[in-house]
Amino acid sequence: MALDTQAVAKIARLARIKVTEAEKEHFAREISGILQWVEQLSEVNTDGVPQLTSVSDVKLPWREDKVTDGSQQEAVIKNAPASDYGCFVVPKVME
Repeated sequence: MALDTQAVAKIARLARIKVTEAEKEHFAREISGILQWVEQLSEVNTDGVPQLTSVSDVKLPWREDKVTDGSQQEAVIKNAPASDYGCFVVPKVME
């Protein structure tokens, strides 16, 4: 599947990215190459290949599921521009 500069312009507009004419031609070639490579992957016979759920059989250690406050309130509030009673002070949104 080959993209033209009009398709690249549409993609750039949807992504809200400013692209020059020279860049449109460059990106059209680059994206077309990527799409051709992806099309080659569809030619690979995957019949009988089980789905991969993990790249390793290592089991992750489980931790106890208990609720805590994180014990870092002072460190977090220290970065706030303003705090009151251990909470962030934010501007009023509703009147």
